[in-house]
Parts: sequence; C-alpha cells; structure tokens
Amino acid sequence: MNYLFPDDFWWGSASSATQMEGHAEGDGKGQNIWDYWFETEPHRFHNGVGPNHTSKFYEKYKEDIQLMKEAGHNSFRFSISWSRLFPDGEGEVNQQAIHFYEDVINELIIHNIEPFINLYHFDMPLALQKRGGWESREVVDAYVKYASTCFKHFGDRVKKWFTHNEPIVPVEGGYLYGFHYPAICDFKKAVQVGFHTILASAKAIEAYHDSRQDGKIGIILNLTPSYPRSQHPEDVKAARMADLFFNRSFLDPSVKGKFPEELVALLKKENFLPEMKEKDLETIQQNTVDLLGINYYQPRRIKAKEHLPNLHAPFVPERYFDYYEMPGRKMNPYRGWEIYEKGIYDILMNVKKDYGNIECFISENGMGVENEERFRDETGKIIDDYRIEFMQAHLKWIHQALKEGVNVKGYHLWTFMDNWSWLNAYKNRYGLVSVHLEDQYKRSIKKSGQWFAQLSKNNGF
Repeated sequence: MNYLFPDDFWWGSASSATQMEGHAEGDGKGQNIWDYWFETEPHRFHNGVGPNHTSKFYEKYKEDIQLMKEAGHNSFRFSISWSRLFPDGEGEVNQQAIHFYEDVINELIIHNIEPFINLYHFDMPLALQKRGGWESREVVDAYVKYASTCFKHFGDRVKKWFTHNEPIVPVEGGYLYGFHYPAICDFKKAVQVGFHTILASAKAIEAYHDSRQDGKIGIILNLTPSYPRSQHPEDVKAARMADLFFNRSFLDPSVKGKFPEELVALLKKENFLPEMKEKDLETIQQNTVDLLGINYYQPRRIKAKEHLPNLHAPFVPERYFDYYEMPGRKMNPYRGWEIYEKGIYDILMNVKKDYGNIECFISENGMGVENEERFRDETGKIIDDYRIEFMQAHLKWIHQALKEGVNVKGYHLWTFMDNWSWLNAYKNRYGLVSVHLEDQYKRSIKKSGQWFAQLSKNNGF
C-alpha cells in the first residue's frame, strides 16, 4: 500500500541549541544551568561528557544545512539559546548571537528549508536561575523581553514560532524527580514553575500578536497517552489522573485558555495552588496558541494504586496512580521505552475531538540506539533499518489520522544529527546523520537519512 501525504506537508527534524551548538572561544555566550551543573557535578553526566562537547553546529552550520537539504528537509526546528542572546538573561544583547542566528536562518532559506524557531528548550540562563528561575515572576518578564527581541530581529523571515518545548519536563526534572537542575523535590515549587511557564508562554504570544507579524506562534508539548490497565473504574480513574497531571496541565491552558477544573480542585484540596496576579488567568485565556507541536515517543501505562501512599512523604503525582508494565510490550531496549505506534494516532484523534482540531504537527518522534558504529557497512555508512521501520510504522498511523480529518501538517524526526543529550551525553544516537565521536567535525548520512530524502521527495512511501 502507498502512503501519500499532502503536497505542502512539513518534512524535517528538530534540535535544540544546548544539545548541538557547542562552544566557540569568544562567542559571548553566558552560562546556562547545564554549563553550571556540569561544572559543579560532572559525575551526574554519562561518561562525564558535558555540554561543552556537542556537535559543533555553531561552527559547521553551513555544511550541516547542506546535509539537511540532502536528507530531504523542507523545514527544520531549532531553538535559540537564551543565554547566547542575553549572556545574563536580560540587559545587553550579544551581537555575535544575533549575527549567528541571522546567518543560520538565511542559510536555511537559501536551501528552501523553512526555519521553525523554539524559544525555550530546558536552558535557563544561570544568572536568572540564581534569581529563582521559573519560580520567579521577574524571570517571566525577562523571558517576554527575550522573546520580543527574537521577534524583532528574526520575525521578518521566521513565520513559525514556539514558546516552549516540553514545558512539563523542567517541572518534572527540576522540581519533582531530580533529573534536571536545580534537582529538588518540592511539589509547591513545581506548580509555581508550571504556572509561570504557561503565563510566560501566553505573554510571549500576546507580544508576538501585538508586533503585527504575519506568522504563527505555538507551543510544543510531549503528549504521552495514558492507557489504563483495564476498564475497571479505578484503573480508568488512575489513567485520567496521570493524563491530568502530565498532559492536560499544559495542553488545556495552551489551546483552550484555561486549566482543567479537576486539576484546580485537586491543587486546592492539597493546598498547592500557585501564587498569581489579578489578570494572569485573563492573559492565559486571551492568548492561546495558533499551532500545536506534538512530541511522541512512548505511551504511559497506568493502574490503580497497589498500596496506600505515605502521606508524610513529599507529594508527587504518583500519589494518585501506579505505573503498569504491559506483558508482551514491544521495547526499545536501549532507551527502556515501549514502542507503541498507535499512540501517535490516539493523540491526534484526541486533539481533533477535544481541542477543536487545532492545526498541529508531529514535532518530535524518534528512536535512540546505542553503539550505532557496529552497523557501519564497508563504505562507512550506518545501516539503521530499525529507524526506517520505526518512522514508517508511526507515519502509517499519522496517515490514518489525516484520512480521518485531523489537521496534522507535518512530521519532524528527533533529530537531524546525533547530538549530546542532557544527562545521557552520546549514549543513544537519534540522528539521520551520524556525528563521528572520534572527530566531532565529521558527519555522514545514515541509510535512514537517505530514506528520509526519498520520503520527502515522494511525499510518502
């Protein structure tokens, strides 16, 4: 069977500044929380490899964009490094950063690759983290100034903007489970961080529309469907609670302009409501997204609590549900994640049914594999048929959703080239292009990159 997609479908990949730009002497970039965390606790990072050791896009972007074109991209989502543009998070703009991002945007356009820009991808400037990070109202204001600076300098050429990538992740990682800086466990702070993030997003959307630019601005959310173990009422309720905490907490205010009533009631009951100002909820209600990016990697399997929670322990969402390992699930053993392709269809159908069929696209989907060097053939090319099969299986379900009327506009793979991955460094590779670890300036297109070029050229497979 042939799977054909619309002529104007967005084919491309996604990346982030911290994960691929790297450092160059005298580039004027300020420290962000990752630079600082690696400096202070390098043992937390896989093989002691930190963010100073990324894939050199800052120096190699012209050649890399040429490779993007060869790998069939008509669009590419990257993020701007807040601490590169504003070394202290606010104040003086780093002109070298303005020139760098202008050059990247212009180079993409020369190659007929549409730039999609994301403003925040887990990389708080250290100077602002010291003032509280997203806990602080001042940081919300600094973010809006940063966003407005980007619109002013790049908005004439960039028509797809995103306020945040996976905003739930800094909440979970930084304030609940300890896998992002500042690595504390404090649900009250987590709620405040989440609220300020949504408020910052709404205020940036407001600033964008006030600037009378003619593009679209949205948000990118990792929407992970929660499947109950059974149809028993308590399993179903547990799955609903997981969905409320991890999906609807950001999806509802971003698209509908208001927080789910059930979540607000729960936070009130547990005494965790955030501090807010009088007009905040109005600002959120009036500044919803034009476009929704959806990141999908794996499902969430949920069951009712097996044991009563310890009410004296720090509050975490898992007080309301337990995770469930479904027998016979298909796994990516390297990442420890279940592969469930139909999840992408279920998310898209939910967006159609419950979120006004908002214009959306798959902004990340991908498969991380360890030690890919073992799959090099005699010519040096990595033969990653598993990645091609992974993409095909997900694209079949996206195609089905399209046939059923979902307003889905594109598919971006994570990621263009192998990159440094937060605490995991280069443990798992995700790229269509291989970055040679022995020489990070050297790249080669994998079999999946060649397949992706054909996919884009034929608008299907």
